Order: sequence, then structure tokens, then C-alpha cells
Amino acid sequence: MAKKPGGTTKPAGPGSARRDLAVRVKTARKRTHSSTLWLERQLNDPFVARARAEGFRSRAAFKLQEIDDRFKLLKRGQRIVDLGCAPGGWAQIAAARTGSASGAPGAKVVGIDLLEVDPIAGVVFEQLDFTAEHAPARLKELLGGEAHGVMSDMAANTTGHQKTDHLRIVGLAELAVDFACEVLAPGGFFVCKLFQGGDTATIITGLKRDFAQVRHVKPAASRSDSSELYVLATGFRGERRDDA
Repeated sequence: MAKKPGGTTKPAGPGSARRDLAVRVKTARKRTHSSTLWLERQLNDPFVARARAEGFRSRAAFKLQEIDDRFKLLKRGQRIVDLGCAPGGWAQIAAARTGSASGAPGAKVVGIDLLEVDPIAGVVFEQLDFTAEHAPARLKELLGGEAHGVMSDMAANTTGHQKTDHLRIVGLAELAVDFACEVLAPGGFFVCKLFQGGDTATIITGLKRDFAQVRHVKPAASRSDSSELYVLATGFRGERRDDA
């Protein structure tokens, strides 16, 4: 309790305890200032602590958890693709909610990444470049059919140059959209990370053509100071029209 003038007390503000307990990281000799800030943010991030406590591979698991709680995308027995899946937080959520982790009939979760990923119950990991020509056919082979949903929490490697980085992010998202339209079953969904910016309008226009409904979603687990958001497209129309 904090004292008012005159000896009375009032409850401390909700942020005061967090400020008092916040971990401060000193800049080590071989650590850059930006690395120090990242580490400090990680140590003080409640979603990072929750992820460790609940056994998730990353804090990103809570983003998909919240999106699915709101829109009921993941259903028992579905076939789901997780693009750029490392370290596996989204795949963990998908495996639990589709039932693939417990061997539910028809359920299958396939994670694709350039990196090797440690095993997760109910998830098939494929070390693969999803932009390769044979990738859609390989994915459908692994799934045993077309996908009910394609998820992407990927982010392109950054250069530090804002415009270049944004173009890379948009380019990666466009490739993810193309892949989704190659592998999705009619009625399927697509969820993908984007960052706010004018160049995303082309992606949204394309999604509105190919899906019945397109929404923007900002989960609570996305950091408030980040321009990160997710685009959710549902009701895949089942065919891709040629670009004009």
C-alpha cells in the first residue's frame, strides 16, 4: 500500500509492482545494446513466462490460441499446415485442438521449415522450402489430402532498413498465400502474420477474391509496441483465378 499525505494509504497502481520487479539487464562486453534490450524485454514478458510454465515452445502459441478461441478455426479431425513452424508453438496448439496429438481419426498436422525442429507428439515435421516447385504436392502427400487450414507465423529476416524489411515481409506473405491456394480444400482457412503498411493492400485484395471473408486480428499476446497483426481468411472458394 502506498501512503497518501497525512498518513492514509491507497492501493498501488497496477503497473507499480511490475516496475518494481522488472528485470534490468546490463550491457555485456560482447552484447549489443539492441540485444540487451531484446533480452530485457524477454525476461519481463509475462507471455514468455507463461509459455515456459505451460510447456509451449514459444510465446507465439498464445496468439494462435486466442485467434482460435475467437473464431473456432481448429476442429477435431482436421488436416493443418504450419508454415515456418520452428520452434513449434503453433504446431503444439494445432495438434492439441485437432486431436492429432491423441491420434484422432483423420487429424494431421504438418510443420514445414527450413530449420530442423524437435519432435512434437502428433506433428509431422518436414525440413523443406515451401516455395519449391514440388512443395505443394509433397505437403498433400504428407497430409493424405488437401489441407483444412494453412497457418503462417513466419517473419522474413530483417536488414534494419525499414522499407526493405517491409517489402521482404510482404513478399513472404504473398508466397504463403500462393502456397495456401495450392493446398487448401474448399472452405478452408488461412491465417498469416503481417505488419501494418500500405503494401499489404495487394495481399488483402487477393485474399478477398479467393476467400469468402477476410479479417484483421491483433491478439493480446502481440506486443503493444509492435505493428504486427494477423490476417485471417476463411471460406476458401476452391479455385484460384488468374491475375488480371
